[in-house]
Amino acid sequence: MKRFAIAADVIDTDALRAELQDGGNGGFCVFEGWVRNRNEGRAVDGLEYEAYAELAQSEGERILAEAGALHGVDDLCCVHRTGHLKVGELAVWIGAASAHRDEAFRACRYVIDALKHRLPVWKKEHYLEGDTAWVACHHAHGEHSRTFAPDYTRQTRLREVGTEGQARLAAARVLVLGAGGLGSPALTYLAGAGVGTLGIVDGDRLEASNLHRQTLYDARDVGLPKATLAARRLAALNPSVTLRTWTEPLHAGNAADVFADFDLVLECTDDMRNRYLSNDAAVVAGIPLILASVYQYEGQLQVVEAGGTPCLRCLWPREPAADAIGSCAANGVLGPTPGVLGAMQAMEALKILLDLPRPREPALLLVDLLQHDLRRLPIDPATGCAEHGGCAAVARKALAEAQRIGDVDRRFTRLDEAAAAGYRLVDVRDAEEIATHPADCATLHIPAAQIAERAAALGEDRCLLFCATGRRSRDAAERLRRQGRGETYSLLGGLAALDTERARTHS
Repeated sequence: MKRFAIAADVIDTDALRAELQDGGNGGFCVFEGWVRNRNEGRAVDGLEYEAYAELAQSEGERILAEAGALHGVDDLCCVHRTGHLKVGELAVWIGAASAHRDEAFRACRYVIDALKHRLPVWKKEHYLEGDTAWVACHHAHGEHSRTFAPDYTRQTRLREVGTEGQARLAAARVLVLGAGGLGSPALTYLAGAGVGTLGIVDGDRLEASNLHRQTLYDARDVGLPKATLAARRLAALNPSVTLRTWTEPLHAGNAADVFADFDLVLECTDDMRNRYLSNDAAVVAGIPLILASVYQYEGQLQVVEAGGTPCLRCLWPREPAADAIGSCAANGVLGPTPGVLGAMQAMEALKILLDLPRPREPALLLVDLLQHDLRRLPIDPATGCAEHGGCAAVARKALAEAQRIGDVDRRFTRLDEAAAAGYRLVDVRDAEEIATHPADCATLHIPAAQIAERAAALGEDRCLLFCATGRRSRDAAERLRRQGRGETYSLLGGLAALDTERARTHS
């Protein structure tokens, strides 16, 4: 049961507790919000709650569904009062029941924070002096939270920014793909600068190994979706920013629709497939794209302008194989490296939005943080895509091909769950990997490099390919689909995602 209600009458807490009781639940957490006798240092006689009922109902149900999915609670209920309430009356009741107490605590906290920032409910404080004041329920976080007005004076004092530039930022819509090592600083600086709308796309959950470089999070957040966590932290940093989240990865089927709602995109993942997809979608949509990547102590930065400047495919026309480019997990990285590159992405985004001076010659910027070396490698606009009809033509063709192949990713929490759903499990890792980290159920083993030649071994079964991180399996699944084998899928996030989920559920 996950039930949300707007109520004009007194909340029956005994009935709500009884509804949530279940002998299989070892954890039960309740939050009760009562009308306090003071607000902003002034004595309060009571208050009124007014809600946009239809929208509040749908948004409240959505919040409970999110909390249930994020924290694995069995039962969740919330009731929010409306109308006139006196001091001491119960205004909000939230109850969460789960197998373990930590899940119930986290679910309650999530609902509390989300209600403050997203529910269309307003309250009018009645003061003892006789006056009243409407107070929107969108506050900064904290025990002593209060209505927050952002202060941008440090940047509006810049001659190139001023009030006009700040208004530009408030009207801007920026999409950030990836809320990890690059995305954390980029999102923080953009939210702090007052960019009006920030979109966050990230299908990963936080791992403990992320924390040394992904500064938006802390140890309490391990196992939770990064997009949701990032939005929560950014709302606390700047409540005036509108935040939109996607907790599934970008794919060819949704890229065009997602990009259409934004003016500028930052590509902050460590996934080459995502970079090429982002490049193609941005070129077709005609919006700027800022790409960055890191390798140990080095990084690269490229700005793809709207309207025909060289794009990613001008440099590297064909996407490399999934195992040709390393990741932070495979190669290691010192935390400040993505921090520096992500901050540079934010700087480039603000320069574009504010029309600040910047180099006009297309180039790839190479950053070596060990030697403090910056190098610009010019990109010849007459090569690459120009030889095949131009960036737009190449991008449209690539995007159409990706849409034809379709989204191969499928999310499961256990391999046996996928097997029970009718998938034949295919392990595409190398033999050495399997020896050190064997799968916990029966699988067919075909290394990714051999998948095309040995496709006949799969028969007509619906197959789920998997590897360590989901990259090689996705690449292999797409190759099989190009050969006409449509019922082929890839385990999203690979075994690493299953390990994270297992650690989360046993914590």
